[in-house]
Amino acid sequence: MSPTTGGGQTVMPEISTCLWFDDNMMEAVDFYTTVFPNSAVNQVSHYEGRVLAAEWTLDGQAFRGINGGPDHAGFTETISLSVSCADQSEVDYYWDSLVAGGEPGPCAWLKDRFGLSWQIVPTRLYELLSDPDPARAQAATAAMMRMQKIVIADLEAAADAAG
Repeated sequence: MSPTTGGGQTVMPEISTCLWFDDNMMEAVDFYTTVFPNSAVNQVSHYEGRVLAAEWTLDGQAFRGINGGPDHAGFTETISLSVSCADQSEVDYYWDSLVAGGEPGPCAWLKDRFGLSWQIVPTRLYELLSDPDPARAQAATAAMMRMQKIVIADLEAAADAAG
């Protein structure tokens, strides 16, 4: 099956992330929509008096979720949501908001209080890791490997010391 065409244009299917929660999806959705700007709960479905599924947006990105019960393996680091941050204040805000009640991990990773993994990454990290000077890139990578929350000034200092 291929994408459909309408009026001479290819129409691609909408792709969104669907998350399986035990029975606390609405608590998570309410939390996430307060952390991210331009976010909203769009639809909630019920079954036998309980919340079954929901659709929401986080800063314009579509998500779906279900309260599927405990018959799943839970969230693991094999899937994470990545937040690209413009500067240190954004890194601090998203890191501090999402790690509250959860646990920090290495190299910009954390698990929130619902067990979902996130990467809180400043765009400056990508720039430093791909620096044309291999010594600067390697020094920035080594500095990142020692961090939990990324501190841009420390990455830049490490790269500058190598360059």
